[in-house]
Amino acid sequence: MCRKILCVFIAAFTLIPSSAIALQDHYDIIIAGAGTGGISAAIQAASMGAEVLVVEPSSMLGGQAIAAGVSNMDDLSAQQSGIYADFMSRVEEYYALRGKSIGTSYWDPRNLAFEPHIGRRILAEMARGEDAPDILYNSEIIGVGREEVISVSGENVSEAPRVNSAIIRTPEGMRNITCKIIIDATEYGDILPLAGADYRAGNSITPNINPSAMIQDITWTAVIRKYPGGIPEHLRPKSPLPGYDMARVNYANYVAKGGSTFRGEYPVKLPVDFIAHNVYRGLPDSFTPGNFDANPDNWPSITKCSVNWGNDFPGQQKLGTKYGLPASYLEDKNQRKRLERDALIKTLHFIYYIQNELGESWSVDENEYDELQEAAKDLPDEWKVIARHLPPVPYVRESRRGVGEKTLTSHELYENSLSYKEGKNNNEFQDAIAIGCYHLDLHHTDIDADMESDLSEKAAHIESHRPRGNFQVPMNILLPRNVDGLILAEKNLSMSRLVAGALRLQPITMMTGQAAGALAAIAISRNIQPRNVKPILVQSALLNSGVNLSLCMYSDVPPEHKYHRDIQLANLYRLLEPKTFPAMVSVDVGYDITFVLDNPEWVKEIAEGRDKGTFAPDEPLSAEDRKSLAGRVKELTGQELSLPEGNITRGEAVNLAVRAMMN
Repeated sequence: MCRKILCVFIAAFTLIPSSAIALQDHYDIIIAGAGTGGISAAIQAASMGAEVLVVEPSSMLGGQAIAAGVSNMDDLSAQQSGIYADFMSRVEEYYALRGKSIGTSYWDPRNLAFEPHIGRRILAEMARGEDAPDILYNSEIIGVGREEVISVSGENVSEAPRVNSAIIRTPEGMRNITCKIIIDATEYGDILPLAGADYRAGNSITPNINPSAMIQDITWTAVIRKYPGGIPEHLRPKSPLPGYDMARVNYANYVAKGGSTFRGEYPVKLPVDFIAHNVYRGLPDSFTPGNFDANPDNWPSITKCSVNWGNDFPGQQKLGTKYGLPASYLEDKNQRKRLERDALIKTLHFIYYIQNELGESWSVDENEYDELQEAAKDLPDEWKVIARHLPPVPYVRESRRGVGEKTLTSHELYENSLSYKEGKNNNEFQDAIAIGCYHLDLHHTDIDADMESDLSEKAAHIESHRPRGNFQVPMNILLPRNVDGLILAEKNLSMSRLVAGALRLQPITMMTGQAAGALAAIAISRNIQPRNVKPILVQSALLNSGVNLSLCMYSDVPPEHKYHRDIQLANLYRLLEPKTFPAMVSVDVGYDITFVLDNPEWVKEIAEGRDKGTFAPDEPLSAEDRKSLAGRVKELTGQELSLPEGNITRGEAVNLAVRAMMN
C-alpha cells in the first residue's frame, strides 16, 4: 500500500521536560482516569503483559466508588465476577477479620458497602505487583496526537486516523508520551474531543453539540460520622454559608425531626427521620468499637454514612428554566469548576443543617480524605476545616458518550434482559463482555425533550424498557466509529442516555473497564487495531480472569466444570442448543435496591431451580448436533470444523468449536 503518515496533535502545547517523574517515553496503553473503569482496565491489561500508564487528574484512584465517595455498591445483579468480585472479596475479608459487617446500607444487611479509605487501600494493593501499571496522580491529558492516514494512490481512503501519543500536564511540567492505544476512562469523556472522536452530549451529537442540552445532576458527597462525646469544636462551623436559607428548605423535604422511619416500602415517603437517612448510605465504621449492619434493629447503632441523598446538584432547584445540568458543564471547564463549587457548598449546607436544625452530633469524618479541594479554597477558614474532609471530586452521573458503529438503546437492553424469560430463550449479545443489572436511572433531565429522538428514545421508556433482570454489555459499544487506537470505558460508551442511566454504576463500570483493558492488551499483542480484534478473544481472556458472560446458567455445568467457560461461549454464539432452557418469569427491576434479594417470584424460581437449565455436557454428541455445530461454526468463521470420528461428548465438541473460532 502506498501512503504517507501525517502526525498531528488535536491540542498543541509547549512541552516542558520533566526529570522529576520516572516515566517512560512510550507505553503500550495510556489510560485517562483511575476511576472504577480506568483502574480495572489497567489491572487487566497489565496482567496480560501490556505496559500501562494511568493518568489521574485527582490525588486518588477509585473514581465514583472511592474518590467521589459513592462506596455503597449499587449492585442488583446478584452475582460478582472478575476484578469486581476480587475487590469485594478483599473488602469483605478485611472487615470480617475485624469483626465488622459490610452489609450496612440501603436498609438491608445484604447490600454491600465499605469506607472509602479502605477501598482505596485495597484497590491500590490490587494495582501493585510485578506486572503493575504506572499511575500518575494530579496529572491530566490535555492533548492527543494522531496519525492521519492520507491516501497517495487512492487506496484505503476510508482508513481512520489513529491516536499515537498524549500530552500530559504533570505537577512537574508537560510530557509528551507515545502509545499505541488510549483508553478514555475519565469521568467526563474528556478524551473524546481531544482525539477528534464523534460523541454525544445530552441529546446532541457532534459536530452540532448543543451547550443547552441537558444532562443529569451531579453530587458532591460527604462521609459523616457520629461523635458521641460531642462534635469537636473545629468540626462545628459557627456561621452558615451564603445560600443556606434556600438549602434548609430543600433538606427539610428530605430529612426532618419526626420524619418517617422507612420500613421497606417504595417509593420512600419523604421526609424521613435522621436514622432512616443514615441507613440509606450506611458505612462500616473502623474507628468505632462494636459492629452493626442494616438490620432494622441495628439502625440506631449506625455511626457512619455517606451523604448522597437530597444533595444532588442542582436537584430540585432549576438552573434557569430547566432541571439538571447543561451539556456546557462537560464542554466548558471553567463552567464545570463553578458548578462543582456550588455542588460542594450545597453539601456543606447539609453539615450545618444536621448540626443546627436536627441537633445531631454528627460531622465530617476526619479519618476520610484530607485535602482542600480547589472548589473550597475561597471559603471561610472554619469551613475549610470541614471541606478538606470531603471527597476530592464530585460524583458525575453522565459524561460525553462516544459514537460507535453501534449505539445501544434502551429497547435493546430491555430485550436482552428478557433472555430466558417469557419464552424468549436465548436473546444474549454475541459480543457480550460484562453483565450488570440496574434500572434506567436518570437524576432529572428525564422528559421527552431531553431524550435522543434520532435513537427513538422517549421518557416513557424509563418504565416500559426497564430491564427485567440481568443484562449484558456488548463489546462494540466500546469502540468509537471514526478513530482508531481509542477505547471507551467508564460512562462514555456508545449508548443512549437511558442506557447510560443503567450502565453508570460502580460494579458495571468495573466490569466494562476490565473488558476495555483486555481488548487493548489483545490488540497490542497482535499488532492490530481494537476494532479488528475478534470478540471471542476478549471473551476468552475475561473468562480466564473469572468474569461471567452468559445470562444462562445450567444445573449440570457448575463454575468448577472443566467446560464451564466454553459453554458460556456456546450460549453467546448459539453453538449448541441446551437440553432445557431456564424457565424464569419476567420480573420488573424496580427502584427497590433490594429487588433481587426479596422479590418473591425470584426467590421462588431459585428454590424450584427454574433459574437454571440443563446442557448435558457429558452426553454423546448426536449426529444431528454434530451437523448443526459444524454448520454454525462455518457460518461464523467461514471455516470447516474438524471433529474426531466416533464418540465425543457435547462438552468436548463445544471446546473444539471454541478453539477453532479463536484461530
